[in-house]
Amino acid sequence: MTVHVHEHCLKMATREDGTPWWAAFPEPKSVPDKIDPKEVLQLLEAHGQATSRQAQTPRDFLLVDARRTDCTGGTIHSSINLPAHSFYPTRKTLYDMCTQAGIKRVIFYCGSSNGRGPRCAAWMQDYTNEVSGDLQSQVMTGGIRGWVKAHGSHMTDAYDEKVWQVEGGKHE
Repeated sequence: MTVHVHEHCLKMATREDGTPWWAAFPEPKSVPDKIDPKEVLQLLEAHGQATSRQAQTPRDFLLVDARRTDCTGGTIHSSINLPAHSFYPTRKTLYDMCTQAGIKRVIFYCGSSNGRGPRCAAWMQDYTNEVSGDLQSQVMTGGIRGWVKAHGSHMTDAYDEKVWQVEGGKHE
């Protein structure tokens, strides 16, 4: 799988010896499915509008923010932060936790979902395929930037409008 990486992400992701952080891990084989931010919002809203009896039923999806030190401006409501740089060795643990909790799909994103999010989703899908599991990995298109462009502060924890403003007050 070839993953496009933005120039600024590449600079941030390069180790002291000049190699990218992901060079220490196997190249992903899988190409995870994509999911649009609007679909993710529908999942979150459907879960949030459940009746009190339904609310006791565990959610069947998990949102993973794969950003590391650039995790500014907010994160999608209820996401967990599993930085891509340390994700590969934790795949089995995440898989085990998800299957025990009844999670059927894991939705990954990063800044723009052009590097870290897709790479982690592919590694997760590779692991799932290796163990013949049925956990689905997906990548949210556009990453947090796409989410904020589509939804602004709605369902965004720790939203910081200043981060998303550029000249003229438009989103990045």
